[in-house]
Amino acid sequence: MKSLPSLTRLTCALITAGFITSVTAAGKLEGNVRDIKTSTPLQGAIVTVKELNLTQTAGRDGRFFFSGIAAGEYTLSVSYLGAKPKTKTILITNEHTTDVAFKLSGDDIEHIRVVGQQGSLSKSLNRQRAADNLVSIISSDVLGNFPDSNVSEALQRVPGVSIERDQGEGRFVRIRGLAPDFNSVSMNGVRLPAPEGDRRAVALDVVPSDLVQSVEVSKTVTPDMDADALGGSVEVKSLSAFDRDDTFYNISGEASYNNLTDDTSPKFAISYSDIFNETLGVAIAASWYSRDFGSDNVEVDGGWDFDADEGYSPATLEEVEVRDYEINRERLGIGVNLDYRPNDKNDFYFRSLYSQYDDSERRNASAIEWEDGLTSGMTGTAEVKRSLKARTEEQNIQSYVFGGETRFTKWTADYQISISKAEARKPRHIDGAEFEGEFDNIGFDGISVPKIKAHESYFDNNEYELKEIEIGESASTDKLKSAQVNFSRSFELSSYASKLKLGAKASSRDKIAYEDVWVYEDFDEQKISEDDLSLKNFTDKTIDYGLGRFGNNIGSTPIWEIIDQLNANDNFDEIESKVNDFDINEETKAAYIMAHVDIDNLRILTGIRYETADWKSSGFKYNGETEEFNTTKNINSEEHWLPALHLKYTANDNTIIRAAYTNTITRPKFEEIAPGFLIEEDDGELEANFGNPELESLESTNFDLSVEHYFGGTGILSAGVFYKDINNFIYEADIAGRGEYLDFKKAITFINGNEAEILGAELTYVQKFNFLSAPFNNLLLNSNLTWSDSTASISWFDDNQKLSRKIPLPSQSDISANLSLGYEDAYASVWLSAAYKSNYLQEVTEIDDSRYDMYEDDHLQWDFVAKGHITENLTFYFKAINITDEPFYSYAGRRDFNNQFEKYGRTFQFGLQLVNY
Repeated sequence: MKSLPSLTRLTCALITAGFITSVTAAGKLEGNVRDIKTSTPLQGAIVTVKELNLTQTAGRDGRFFFSGIAAGEYTLSVSYLGAKPKTKTILITNEHTTDVAFKLSGDDIEHIRVVGQQGSLSKSLNRQRAADNLVSIISSDVLGNFPDSNVSEALQRVPGVSIERDQGEGRFVRIRGLAPDFNSVSMNGVRLPAPEGDRRAVALDVVPSDLVQSVEVSKTVTPDMDADALGGSVEVKSLSAFDRDDTFYNISGEASYNNLTDDTSPKFAISYSDIFNETLGVAIAASWYSRDFGSDNVEVDGGWDFDADEGYSPATLEEVEVRDYEINRERLGIGVNLDYRPNDKNDFYFRSLYSQYDDSERRNASAIEWEDGLTSGMTGTAEVKRSLKARTEEQNIQSYVFGGETRFTKWTADYQISISKAEARKPRHIDGAEFEGEFDNIGFDGISVPKIKAHESYFDNNEYELKEIEIGESASTDKLKSAQVNFSRSFELSSYASKLKLGAKASSRDKIAYEDVWVYEDFDEQKISEDDLSLKNFTDKTIDYGLGRFGNNIGSTPIWEIIDQLNANDNFDEIESKVNDFDINEETKAAYIMAHVDIDNLRILTGIRYETADWKSSGFKYNGETEEFNTTKNINSEEHWLPALHLKYTANDNTIIRAAYTNTITRPKFEEIAPGFLIEEDDGELEANFGNPELESLESTNFDLSVEHYFGGTGILSAGVFYKDINNFIYEADIAGRGEYLDFKKAITFINGNEAEILGAELTYVQKFNFLSAPFNNLLLNSNLTWSDSTASISWFDDNQKLSRKIPLPSQSDISANLSLGYEDAYASVWLSAAYKSNYLQEVTEIDDSRYDMYEDDHLQWDFVAKGHITENLTFYFKAINITDEPFYSYAGRRDFNNQFEKYGRTFQFGLQLVNY
């Protein structure tokens, strides 16, 4: 990593001062900041001891602490956006704790206890203003104000954040255009493991929004944060009883209707919290949602052939496939959180999460493969494969965290241990049952959404015969254990208020994946009659397919009846079953030291983080020449020094200028470093596919500059620019023809590439128009725009000559934007929201030909939500999701050429919510 000599000297000076500065006698100061009308804690309030220029920020329970203050009389002030500032004179005595309470009032926080946008806006803006780094925050109130069913979808409203959808549902989060695996996801300070066996990214749809108190997106990291967050980090904070003073409960019930499948689905959620004896806080939350829906699809799966040396004409299509999905996704989330505060020196807490996600999917498909590629409007002879895939994927995440904070005279210590586990299972299932037929005069019309042209015989089930059944079973586990401790203290450096913080963390992670595959074919040799193999014996109802005529549904029961007649051991595919199995152990250790100093209105925060990682991996290598399996084992390690500098200039109470220089990393995905190795022979030529356990982590040097102007507690106008210089960019490449693969036709693996870079800008404007006359004073606007541009270089060899070309970073949209316009008063609220992201590179399929690059098209989704307060505590709501029925569309090279088109329909939700404050 790059470092700055001047930054190193500044860090050393601050740290040395933090250790050698002493206070001969000292007292402590603690207190809380609350709303005068509701006693709601005002997190993010800035508390300052004026004579010492010492500053602390009120926590989520409104509390603040100062230690090591010399005896004397001081002026204590509190600033909170939307409230009137307040000051008090306090007296500090040696070896005693002074307690002080602030009650703030103001027009802009009077609704803070109401579940509404105004209250949540004030909360979020104050926390953002108080932060030392560049962060965006959404509270639990916001999660309910928009038609977002999970945390991932809620985050798409945050500047610089877009989401990756699956079957129309938001799942993974991108930050500043960087793919989900480049970002970290934590809950209650603990990294969440990933159920999927091949990646690090965590799908945030497994975290129900009903279990969440707030979500923070950090776009710049400080040395006390995990460094493997190249794009940024997402921190999810769950409920705590001390977020409120009194007994709290929130009960909701909902019906969700999807017009594509004509299905109605139920959802229920409940949360409860209370404080006992002013020392023990208990918070419990549970959420259950079972959703039936589906999609209609047509895709070509790379079937285009651009024959010309350059350009796209003539373009012929060799394969097209139509698909119909029937899906049920069931989500269960449970959280139990305890807080214990026995005295003014110690706080202890326990946080837990159990999340269960079951995804049941039935996919009927019809794939058409022509003998010769066709252009639109032509017909020809084709082989048609009718198929069924029917599987259930079961995922769960468990996380258990114990931690605490102890406040000494001068130092504060916080500590945490955690155990987390994620699992993904696909029990024995039909991975594919294929029925084949051959037909003349089959063609297609259109290239963006191809429509099949066929005679009636194409829909005749008697024309198809069962040729192959693939049965699969797989599982993966991701176990993560961690422990960390931090120490901090405040001190004076040449009369300037300063703070020192240092700490260490150790983590152990085990990622295990296995897969078993059975392939049943040559049924005549296994004594299954030809009549029994006809598709007519396997079909039932007619499929309702919105993109044209499809045919009959293939049932799974007759397929299992065939399987039960056959010997599983005779059909076991040992190669496919073993080559993808792996066991990877990852041990990481980190230590950091940082300090900040406040020089008038400028805060300088600097420090350095040191991280090491050690990997041990094992898997299997199969050599098709010798037909032998061998165990492969690999060991790798790396270390990183990661300096950081953050500047925060407070021009006034409402205007802040920030600048940051940081260094971050992203470790390779597990599929990229998996040691599986497959060598096969094709017509006398060798081909290999394998992972690369020797890959290096991506490294990024980051620069950020931003200006924020707050309109009290009612809005913000901000602008910022960012730049990332990325080394060791990872991509898939064919390294045949050189080194130990000199005699290979293909040798596909992952390699570290050249540098990549991203340059971008962010704009945010959020405003409650309370300065207008009624009724327009109840209008609210939430808008943001992110522009970014990226370049990366990929290389390949042609006749031993190294060639290269430039590409944008995969998953990086040039433009992402959000616009929400709302109206809110004491009786009702309505919101109309739009989320947009421009096209981006999805995959490089032919490394030496950009015409075959796969792109995901622009996506613009409109949503609507309306709420009405039946009583003070009972609310009715209606949500309309994907109002314009925006499809998913991806294409090859040029927008005309379909790769995948998929429609999901509109979803309408009706619900009741009962809240006791």
